[in-house]
Amino acid sequence: MSQLNTNYYEARFHRRMQIDADLVAAAEHTATAYLDGKPVHQGQHKVTRAQRQAAFWSSSYLSNLPAAAWQSQTMMLALAQYLGQERVSNMKMLANVASVAPEVLICAVRCSGLVLTQHSPRRTELDLLAADNPLIAELCKVLDIFDLAHRQRTSAVFMWQSQLAELSPLELLIYASLHAFEHWIPKRFGAAAQSDDANDGADWDAVNDILLWKLSACTDEATRLTESVIGQSLAKHLSPFLFPSPAGQPARRDLREAFANLLAAQMELNSFVAQSANAFSYDHSIEFVRLGERLEINVLDVASCAAWHRNGRKLAALHNYWHYRAVDAFVDSGMATRQIGSTANHALNQVAYIKALRTQLQLTEVYGVSDTVTTDAGDTVPLFQALLSLELMNVHFQRDFLEAYMQHLRTTGNWAMALSVMAMNGLRDGNQIRFPLTWSSRDSKVSNMVGWTVTPEFPKGNPRYAAAIVDFWTSDWSKLAAQLQGDAPGQTPELLERPILKMGQTLVQLPWMVSLQNNSTAAINNLRRLGARRNEARAETQRIETQLGAKLEKRGFKVVLNWSPPVAPDGNAGEVDVICARDGTVLVLEVKSTYLRRSQQDAWQHETTTLRNAGRQLQRKVAAVQQALIDQPELAKRLGLETGASAITVCGWIVDTSIECDHQRFGGFLKVSLEELLIALNDNRHLLHDPEGLFSQSAPGDRAEPQSLYPQGFNAQRLNEVVESQAVWDDV
Repeated sequence: MSQLNTNYYEARFHRRMQIDADLVAAAEHTATAYLDGKPVHQGQHKVTRAQRQAAFWSSSYLSNLPAAAWQSQTMMLALAQYLGQERVSNMKMLANVASVAPEVLICAVRCSGLVLTQHSPRRTELDLLAADNPLIAELCKVLDIFDLAHRQRTSAVFMWQSQLAELSPLELLIYASLHAFEHWIPKRFGAAAQSDDANDGADWDAVNDILLWKLSACTDEATRLTESVIGQSLAKHLSPFLFPSPAGQPARRDLREAFANLLAAQMELNSFVAQSANAFSYDHSIEFVRLGERLEINVLDVASCAAWHRNGRKLAALHNYWHYRAVDAFVDSGMATRQIGSTANHALNQVAYIKALRTQLQLTEVYGVSDTVTTDAGDTVPLFQALLSLELMNVHFQRDFLEAYMQHLRTTGNWAMALSVMAMNGLRDGNQIRFPLTWSSRDSKVSNMVGWTVTPEFPKGNPRYAAAIVDFWTSDWSKLAAQLQGDAPGQTPELLERPILKMGQTLVQLPWMVSLQNNSTAAINNLRRLGARRNEARAETQRIETQLGAKLEKRGFKVVLNWSPPVAPDGNAGEVDVICARDGTVLVLEVKSTYLRRSQQDAWQHETTTLRNAGRQLQRKVAAVQQALIDQPELAKRLGLETGASAITVCGWIVDTSIECDHQRFGGFLKVSLEELLIALNDNRHLLHDPEGLFSQSAPGDRAEPQSLYPQGFNAQRLNEVVESQAVWDDV
């Protein structure tokens, strides 16, 4: 490894210098390799990230680069990585950047996330530079204000965590569930809550963080429940609230209050991180200006701020779109005229069926998911059955828990009495568990779900499918706790993504969460975020490309998929995902498939890694296609073109399953969401606007006929205009 540490990046830099003696280009060329994670191997050994960091930041050429070399985004992103790591120090280089390009250093500090890791040695280096540099001195004062605010909020969280240290994960879930029924459920159902602290997503994010904290510190036995353990926890932490008795244990109101305070402190910390620290780090449309001991935000780029908020409206409109598509599919399938389940449950089952169709359409058309999905254990289950079961869970908990609770709450006027009545009614009704959280064995859960797998092929249901569905939606908390405590790599499931919580041989569910969650997001991220390394992931990306190619062919394009250009003198351009041609226009499409992101940090990382690389890939691929159309008759023939035709227009698009950074350019190429392109090809943008008023508070008025994007007929030039002008999103 010593040869890498001393030679790799130095050698790469000097080789590039020998080509054209362009120091700026050589520095960017070498930094690009570093950001791309090169080298991956040296000999038979895999090169670690730490080894690459040590080698790159020890390169001597970095210490004397001029300002021009640091001005590129590539060099700034590399510098941000230096500031985000703690192993390697190159004070000489940092001092040079502060001297010749302080604005680049300031931008890199923001992007590095240093605002939340101020214990880092890199923060000490900035303090040393501040003595002689007013700009860096001001930056350090801004960081000091952030640091104080962050420490105050984390201290509050730690204080309330200590009050709940005695609780097991199950017992913490009990207090979370009591809080949800007291405060959140009434607000969601339009009744007067006990307080006005409900903020849905922010609440649930905070609960998720609190539970992850508990799992990171609990014993192995605490995540392996038995009937005895469950009974003891209920007797101590739940029964005294629901069934108070002078002879019983007193209600732990101190713990209920401590949970409420921890939740408030966690929400305050999360709000600070999301709206202040992450905005400082990843939102470059604004700047933070210090006014004494406080900070104010100045908006630098109004258009970027507006685009971020518009993306939120686009996601809401897409929800409408897929729901209307599902309704059409439901009617076309003939299911609209059939009874689903019992007469009493038919209407709710219809809604569940349509919602499952909605998510299935989105998963198959946008994310390339096949008709079956695979559990972590390798068992397969029909995708629609897995989605329908989740929607039926939603119906069950909403009807039998939330609606029943709200009826009792209106009658009694007291949240604890309402929960007590609900629980007692459950015991009278066949000994059903109707507590604020439920539990069962896996076998019992599977048995109860067999009825949800009824199909013409399996009129009595399919136990194997039911078992696989349970596993598909299950998060194993024993394994998760071990992962968190061992600091092992891997994605951490959020409550929404896998809502069945496995603790030993017991499965726990939270009715208040399952009945109100966004099941579409849960399904997409269960597969695309948590399951990014599944064996099917590559096939799904291939399926996206194939399906998009078929859509383009239906619109008269000649399509070539996965074309491999010949190796050029400057290297291999790489496989081209989709090439299509019509009307003298050639489109070269680079397809990227990811998951639904929820934060500015996620979006920024996607922008500066996946999309940045996609732009560079398209630069090479478009050039390769242009050259092949001149001197390779085979490609031109497959595209229905004449070899060497001079009137051909070749353009490239980055087509991404996510909506982040929509209509920005990377490497000079437009990034467009796959859903926008599909809607443009389908010419059904009117479905974005809730044409039947299903999601509006008032009945729809007179509705105009859908307006075609192609009033003069479809052609490639008009498709290009529709995409470039964002015509699909008019009035969104």
